[in-house]
Amino acid sequence: MNKFDITLVGAGLSGPLLASYLSKRGYKVDLYERRSDMRKAPQGAGRSINLALSARGIKALRDIGIFEKIQKNLIPMKGRMLHDKNSNTHLQLYGQNKDEVIYSVSRSFLNISLLDHVERQKDIQLSFNHELTDADFENKKINFGDKAISFNRLIGSDGFTSQLRNLMLKKEDLKFRKKPLGHGYKELTIPPSLNGKYKMDPNALHIWPRGNFMLIALPNMDKSFTCTLFAPMKGVGSFEKIKSSDDILFFFETEFPDTIQLIPSLVDEFKNNPVGKLASIYCEKWNYKDIALIMGDAAHAIVPFFGQGMNASFQDCTVIDSLIDKNSGDLGAMFNDFGTNHVENGHAIANMALENYIEMRDSVNNLDYKKHREVELLLERRFPNRFIPRYSMVSFHEIPYAEVYRRGEIQLDLISKFVSGEISEVKLNEEIIKNLSLFV
Repeated sequence: MNKFDITLVGAGLSGPLLASYLSKRGYKVDLYERRSDMRKAPQGAGRSINLALSARGIKALRDIGIFEKIQKNLIPMKGRMLHDKNSNTHLQLYGQNKDEVIYSVSRSFLNISLLDHVERQKDIQLSFNHELTDADFENKKINFGDKAISFNRLIGSDGFTSQLRNLMLKKEDLKFRKKPLGHGYKELTIPPSLNGKYKMDPNALHIWPRGNFMLIALPNMDKSFTCTLFAPMKGVGSFEKIKSSDDILFFFETEFPDTIQLIPSLVDEFKNNPVGKLASIYCEKWNYKDIALIMGDAAHAIVPFFGQGMNASFQDCTVIDSLIDKNSGDLGAMFNDFGTNHVENGHAIANMALENYIEMRDSVNNLDYKKHREVELLLERRFPNRFIPRYSMVSFHEIPYAEVYRRGEIQLDLISKFVSGEISEVKLNEEIIKNLSLFV
């Protein structure tokens, strides 16, 4: 029998984080990664360069004792800076106080920090260049090519294309669904100015909303911005229509005129950088008996429009840690609990991320949306212990996503009725008190 209590497959972001949680509890963890050590060899393109870190992720990083070490490499973003076609800008704040910000963080910096952290833990063994190929769940053996090892409990943190999930699907119907968005993304770069400064406000997430597509930009520590164009794969304004140098220049001059001077290598980058495809992953169950478990993107990959992919995966680690207590250290019971009862939260954030894409690329310019947002902030001030806008519940609190979704639907319905004149302000207040119970 393997000397390790838990074998983890996948050492991206959530794998090392979960290993750290488990090590703190005294478990011995065997952590495998299919890629080479990113600290020694460059990784291939195709993954976002920077990510948005918010409350759920920060909570997890604090729990394992690493947040303070990485904090100086985080860039706070206080809101959305909207860019219109006339190159005018307008800031929409995320929250109502100075602490309600999200943070831009380098994916590679954070991954390296987590890998360094786990290597300092005596109860974690970290191995690279191990690609999972097969699993015998009943006899508790897994294969990495010709190498076979035994395991006690098995957890997959191996991402969107999870091989462990694929192997589990051969044993049990997890009700796996992959839901393509039909939209893709391409990354571009706004370099620092000639004097080494940011070319735009670094304390905002910049958005060029254009209805069916959008451009966003997040700041980096080197004074650059990573831009991402999100657009349909086919049809009007799609990647299939933007091919030649003239196509690229015409599209950006027409839709994002203020970026022409900001992105000097626009044509070359657009031609050479890959187009990534977007999809959501849904599973109705995340465990196979008390033997194997998937978490993070392996269980519930989401589109990036709520900035919650990493944060949701990190919160999985926090939930697993809490469920070990709830189940009195019985890992098998924890597997069943997490694999069944946390699923609704994964579905909820996947759905909210899809809805937020429409908001970011289109609704933010809508007068009804702006009125809705004004009412939200007013109600939050009026009922601070009862009403929290959905964005704030997701990004600045640790309320379960399913509860956020439930409350958000009630709030949306009430505010829509108020904005349309269907109900009065008095009735709105009464309904909030009646339908939205106090937060604990």
